[in-house]
Amino acid sequence: MLQPAQNSSISKVRATLYLSADLLDEARNAAVHLAGFPARLTLAKLADNALRAELQRLKAQYNHGQNFPPRDAELQGGRPIAA
Repeated sequence: MLQPAQNSSISKVRATLYLSADLLDEARNAAVHLAGFPARLTLAKLADNALRAELQRLKAQYNHGQNFPPRDAELQGGRPIAA
């Protein structure tokens, strides 16, 4: 489910996904602990930074550092594709 964010200078969308309970709990702990000065971290900012870092790693490892090609279809729910 994707919904555009309201009142934002940067285009953002809402994404619904499932995470391990322990990972989400640790991320929430970090966001609360680092919410104030100087980090001013939010859970959304933490997730955004983590996805950007992982995408850079995946591009370097699997796509010669280049952006992945645009998809021609939306993601399908269900079990992952077997290798």
